[in-house]
Amino acid sequence: MRRHARRRRAAEHRFRLLGRAAVAVSIGCLLFLLGSMLVAGIGGIDGHFLRGTDATEATRAGIGAALRGSLMVLGLTLALALPVGVLAALYLEELAPRSAWATLIEGSINNLAAVPSIIFGLLGLLLFLGTMGLPRSAPLVGGLTLALMTMPVIVIAGRSAIRAVPGSIREAALAVGASRVQVTFHHVLPRAWPGILTGAIIGGSRALGETAPLLLIGMRAFIPAAPTGMTEPATVLPVQIFLWSDQIDRGFAEKTSAAIVVLLVLLFAMNGVAAWLRHRGEVRR
Repeated sequence: MRRHARRRRAAEHRFRLLGRAAVAVSIGCLLFLLGSMLVAGIGGIDGHFLRGTDATEATRAGIGAALRGSLMVLGLTLALALPVGVLAALYLEELAPRSAWATLIEGSINNLAAVPSIIFGLLGLLLFLGTMGLPRSAPLVGGLTLALMTMPVIVIAGRSAIRAVPGSIREAALAVGASRVQVTFHHVLPRAWPGILTGAIIGGSRALGETAPLLLIGMRAFIPAAPTGMTEPATVLPVQIFLWSDQIDRGFAEKTSAAIVVLLVLLFAMNGVAAWLRHRGEVRR
């Protein structure tokens, strides 16, 4: 027994060391990325860079138009994907009868969440541009395409958050005469909302950093002015970074690094908000 206990403690110790080494490697890679981008691009971040638009000369180029396009696309993505994803998660988890059809839908949603983003770009190209005839390179088409990509992530995160709500809450509400719909919307949804919102923010941060679907729907053109409407030509920050990285002018190297720093700050901010909401929801429970 003592020999077995020693072996188990030794295995535990090795596993902890392995876990700490993995965390250290991950943090080291992240710090290296941040450090190299900051060294290369921090000098290019100023007011003109944040407010300006794309230009043929590196000294005049900025990310204002791309940043506005990213925010418009992200806003439309969440406005479309969040309500549909939440309602789908509530129906599948709380109201849908257990049947082969429901199992098929659940499996399809799980498979959609793992589909490469470029496939959604092809779908957006075929559906929104080819069939519906919507304007190319517009935030409207970008938001619709990314909403299709983000919706399965929100459904899966929403179902996990709803499943984590204690069953005693449902039983207590049913015991005092509440209907299934009242239990779902008055008791389950408020308790699961922090987790659902966390999943939505994580899905939104993924959409904010996507490039391939937007390249397929034409959001890679030279845009000299910031968009003022959802149907005007626009670009987004990841595509702007992609275009600048392919420029021959060495002056765009600093602009590329500076834009990457801004994009990373936005992504870290969104994931920080998601972590805070998750912590707040756990404390309330």
